[in-house]
Amino acid sequence: MIHQFDTVIVGSGGAGLYAALEASQQSKTAVLSKLYPIRSHTGAAQGGISAALGNVEEDKAEWHAFDTVKGGDYLVDQQAAQILAEEAIQAVYDLENRGLPFNRTPEGRIDQRRFGGHTRNFGEGSVRRSCYAADRTGHMILQTLYQQCIKNNVTFFDEFQVVDLLLDGGTCSGVVVVELATGEIHIFVAKAVLFATGGFGRMFKTTSNAYANTGDGPAVCARRGIPLEDMEFFQFHPTGIMGLGILISEAVRGEGGILRNRDGERFMEIYSPTLLDLAPRDIVSRAIITEIRAGRGIRGDRKIDDYLHLDATHLGKDLLRSKLPDISSFCQTYLGIDPADSPIPVLPTAHYAMGGIPTDVHGRVIGDAKGTIVNGLYAAGECACISVHGANRLGTNSLLDLVVFGRRAGKHIVDYVKQADPVTPGKDAGADARAWIAGLTDRQAGPHGGAIAEEMQTTMMEKVGIYRNETDMQAAIDNIQSLRERYRSVRVQDTGKSFNTDLLEIIELGSLLDLSLITAASALARKESRGAHSREDFPERNDETWLKHSLAFLEKDTVRLDYKDVDTSIWKPKPRTY
Repeated sequence: MIHQFDTVIVGSGGAGLYAALEASQQSKTAVLSKLYPIRSHTGAAQGGISAALGNVEEDKAEWHAFDTVKGGDYLVDQQAAQILAEEAIQAVYDLENRGLPFNRTPEGRIDQRRFGGHTRNFGEGSVRRSCYAADRTGHMILQTLYQQCIKNNVTFFDEFQVVDLLLDGGTCSGVVVVELATGEIHIFVAKAVLFATGGFGRMFKTTSNAYANTGDGPAVCARRGIPLEDMEFFQFHPTGIMGLGILISEAVRGEGGILRNRDGERFMEIYSPTLLDLAPRDIVSRAIITEIRAGRGIRGDRKIDDYLHLDATHLGKDLLRSKLPDISSFCQTYLGIDPADSPIPVLPTAHYAMGGIPTDVHGRVIGDAKGTIVNGLYAAGECACISVHGANRLGTNSLLDLVVFGRRAGKHIVDYVKQADPVTPGKDAGADARAWIAGLTDRQAGPHGGAIAEEMQTTMMEKVGIYRNETDMQAAIDNIQSLRERYRSVRVQDTGKSFNTDLLEIIELGSLLDLSLITAASALARKESRGAHSREDFPERNDETWLKHSLAFLEKDTVRLDYKDVDTSIWKPKPRTY
């Protein structure tokens, strides 16, 4: 079945919905999603969205941009960071005007709280910059944008899984998808396609990411020859629920929560004397693992599953229930404790991909190190790399990234589709996807993908995690290559057509395996420590050799790496201290 639109958005989280909202003003727009839109992972974002409103204390967009650059360990493209910080203010007010119910100060302004890495006057101390709706900010953004898209007659195709991208001579002409309800292949032809498929944390065993976060967009692009940028940088959030990975928002520390070791010590005084528990996430995550390795975890056994405490007991029941109601509920549901009475057992959890599909500040996909634009192809949100997060994203900048650059991409798409020539699919459009799906469902005997997925996740968690070294990463590459070979013979066990989740999981596993290989290969090649990429065998940052973005090309069973310059036009790199 063939569908014709001006614009097709793949993904219905914050970035996809904001892009659709803008594009639909003047172009026939469809949103494809493998989920019902308001179940997208943006809804899991808790703590807030950053903007230098200055409602509670003095703040400036320039300080915000600097914090973003410094927090990203100077791998951030600085003009992009400046756009992010400057447009943040209007973006938040636009959300407010569209109906988002932010928390309020006594004077009726949008309330703001502290978050990790956000400072006043270029690092003097923490600043209240995070605008929030209790600890449900992402959920509120998702609801607000979805309602606006419905109001603007955006066409939604829910429960459609993307499997291929139509590219012809450097121009995108559409996507190929599987309708989950029927198992049928659909071709969506469009002048402009935007990927907003979110992250891919499901490559790791312990993650805060939803089951749907399998990197569909980046994997599809990589298979069609588009490079992926800075894939070695994957953020681990310091405070996942021990053993589960479910996130305990940084907002707990923003409201005054304290990390403590087995002796009750506030150990972040050692690792970040100025910002303490609100240092950037890579620093806090490494501090937790260092404490555990030193035997100062709660069990004191130095094992990988030891944990520390996040103490919010001194905040009081009233504050926790009014400003952090979901966190309180999570603790009671999953741990059987009230955080007002007992500390929360936490351990770092795989959380956010700084790398992804390379784009410019208008969301246009870049096809090589020279900056060649892929006509008609866009990306926004976590699946994209602009790069405003560099080697380590600051908390609350993720929701801001979705809104600012989802909006910018949507606006650019409007102008692009006006002047773009009509597109028609080739005779063999969708043939590759049909052959692949037919192979998975040909009724021949083959292994199930579950064991492969579990081994992949364990390998990535143990060997390409918070601390890395050459021996472990090479072993990870070898193992992932072996798993990709085994994957080629995987077959569905369920041969039904309607809502075949077995088929869906196999498709998703293929994406995760490809992205795991690219991540491990990119990490092995970068012989330095920067942001979330921390190598025990190369512990220092090396600006002379490695102040550059990586571009990874997936070429069958190998990863070819190229590099491009980082924009350091505003602030020159300096040692990163907090």
